[in-house]
Amino acid sequence: MRMQNERRPMSRRWFLGASGAALLTAGCQDTEGKSESTGNTSGHRAVVPSGVLGANFNEDPSTMDSSMLEGLSAGWLRGFVPMPEIDKTPARQQAAIKALLSAHDKGYGTVLSLKFPYNHRPMPAVDSADMDAELARVDKVLDAAMGKADILALANEPFIESLKKDHDDGTLNAFYEKVAQHVIAYRKKRFGERCRTRLYMGSLNHLDRPDWRTPATERWMEFTRKTPEIEGVDIHPHVAAIEDSQKYLDYILPKLRRDQKFLATEFSLVLLWEQHLRDTIPAEFARRYELPAATKVWQVIKQATEHPFPQRKWHDFLSMSPWFETHKHYLRNQVQKFRDTGKLAVATYGVAQAPAMVKDFGPDKQPWLLNSLYSNLTVQEGEDGKPARSYGLFDDFRALQRAEDRRPVRTAETTT
Repeated sequence: MRMQNERRPMSRRWFLGASGAALLTAGCQDTEGKSESTGNTSGHRAVVPSGVLGANFNEDPSTMDSSMLEGLSAGWLRGFVPMPEIDKTPARQQAAIKALLSAHDKGYGTVLSLKFPYNHRPMPAVDSADMDAELARVDKVLDAAMGKADILALANEPFIESLKKDHDDGTLNAFYEKVAQHVIAYRKKRFGERCRTRLYMGSLNHLDRPDWRTPATERWMEFTRKTPEIEGVDIHPHVAAIEDSQKYLDYILPKLRRDQKFLATEFSLVLLWEQHLRDTIPAEFARRYELPAATKVWQVIKQATEHPFPQRKWHDFLSMSPWFETHKHYLRNQVQKFRDTGKLAVATYGVAQAPAMVKDFGPDKQPWLLNSLYSNLTVQEGEDGKPARSYGLFDDFRALQRAEDRRPVRTAETTT
């Protein structure tokens, strides 16, 4: 990630921007009396996030740089770490963790999610050697990130990243409850009772579908509610209609404690975009760009992935397509719905198109590339050499930024 050698501008607005956010003065001080980032004996102030909209790079921070974040006016950043990578790379050098630590040093609020991929094999029993190995990986991540990451989500998409058998027999819940209890114990031992890093249970998917609201998700929410150190739950509403995201909220909000909030570290209309890949392109677009009238939506997108379009052509394609044009303010509307609950801590939205999104694009590939705030792989760079801004989404993301979400840079001056 090209953030390491750049400094975030420290404007007057930047320092004053946190005035509307609640602050914790206890900081995050280890039990030996040293601040985790300055080496002195005082902790740093930590923002209690409420209604924040930040940026998300998932697992690949190489798709973005600091100028892209500056262009968005984003003050928060989220990514996830696939835990098997910790066996191959020191935690502080793992791509997502390194990017978030760098962002932390520049004053960004940060959210780190832990991804345990068990899609193709059973999860370990909690009293097994394999579980011990997982917890050893967790410790390496905590050594690097605890006290620096503002939020640690203790799963990525657990019900997708596991086998149904493990949902049904309780193995999944037992595994993640063990992880959570281990992290809580680690935090208490190293930092005492209070620490900047807030803990959330990781994300629930497909809650708009009755068959994904199961005894396992009920137990997930019960553990979240009954564990005092857990501050809420994450959701990933990738939906076909904004109304479907309400079903997520209707499920989780009654199950949270009064003092708990929720994260939405991923959300999109990707399932709606997917429904239209085999549509015929708009006649007006076909005429303007001299394309066969029978050309399909997916074929135009594929052309753009192979030979990026001029910005005007890409915007014409989306604005002339009713399925996109009528939903171009989805981001604005969805974030408002989250904020209206009064229970949103942080939502994050995808920054850039990644190589995996454009590779071998076809009618059966989910069009994640239509979600990104930058159309960096389907649209040519501007004359200024900067990546193209997405149609509709980019402007709404900037408009949704609030002064109180711009965090003060953590320096000696902001310690207590």
